[in-house]
Amino acid sequence: MLYPFKFTPRLFHKIWGGHTIEKWYDHVPTDYENVGESWVISDVEKYPTEVANGSHAGDTLQDLLEVYMDELVGEKVFETFGNHFPVLLKFIDAADDLSIQVHPDDEYALENEDSLGKTEMWYVMPAKGSSAIYLDWKQQMNVSLIHAAIGDGTLADYLREYKVHEGDVAYIPAGTVHAMRRDTIVAEIQENSDITYRLYDYNRVGNDGKKRPLKLDKALKVMNFSPKEDVTCVSTTPRIDGAINLKQTPFFTVNLLSPTKPVQRDYAPLDSFVAYMCVEGSANITALDCDTEDKTVDIKVGEAVLIPATLNDILIEPQGHCKLLEVYLDL
Repeated sequence: MLYPFKFTPRLFHKIWGGHTIEKWYDHVPTDYENVGESWVISDVEKYPTEVANGSHAGDTLQDLLEVYMDELVGEKVFETFGNHFPVLLKFIDAADDLSIQVHPDDEYALENEDSLGKTEMWYVMPAKGSSAIYLDWKQQMNVSLIHAAIGDGTLADYLREYKVHEGDVAYIPAGTVHAMRRDTIVAEIQENSDITYRLYDYNRVGNDGKKRPLKLDKALKVMNFSPKEDVTCVSTTPRIDGAINLKQTPFFTVNLLSPTKPVQRDYAPLDSFVAYMCVEGSANITALDCDTEDKTVDIKVGEAVLIPATLNDILIEPQGHCKLLEVYLDL
């Protein structure tokens, strides 16, 4: 039986991670010094998320896909992706700088990594300190210049730096060199991929006492060497008790909902699942056209809810003010 699904987030210790994400949950491993990422809806093979509510509790997202197929994700989505959920939803807490990195596109990743590529979007959440990101080159680059900049530690000088604040949105197409600066927290929507090629990591040493490995050869094969005019970080203004579109791409569509009172969403025209990520406050979500006792689920900051494609009449009841990212595919 299909109903709104919550998942137990998968938490990841990262050398650059902070202490914000760990405050959202009660299942942080005691040996984690910090938490860098929380994967809230994942079908990545090694790190699947498990259902936390209702009769399917303990089942993975892959289990649900194998049973319900297009009923879970939508006919066009299932025709395109089969038994692979198309997106990965996560929260990232960068207390220190992330490595300067790039991700491959679908063509390269499928041929070389047996995976989708990774186009992604960041929605900036409140954080302590002055948050910033690197996004794309300032100028035309070439291989010799990149090697020289890595060698003398100046690679970041060639990247566009954006000071970011709550509600800012960065769209990062595959092939775009980028990084997150310290004291930045984001909700990330991306293709279902865990492929990252590091160019530079500030000569940091991992838990094994060795410098973390780079993947420069692969990075040089997939990156853009020219700055792209359409790769920017933009500010957004929420529409109270309404929805605004943050990004529409072939890989995902993301809207921002800012309800202060109960609101209904009609997904009958949409041939896709819908996922909510809570980035502020909390809410109760009810599938009005669901006949099971599990039709209502709560959501708070750092959590996500998956609405199957066959459920169309959704009631969102905010507990005070809240903000939700609404994610789906429009194929």
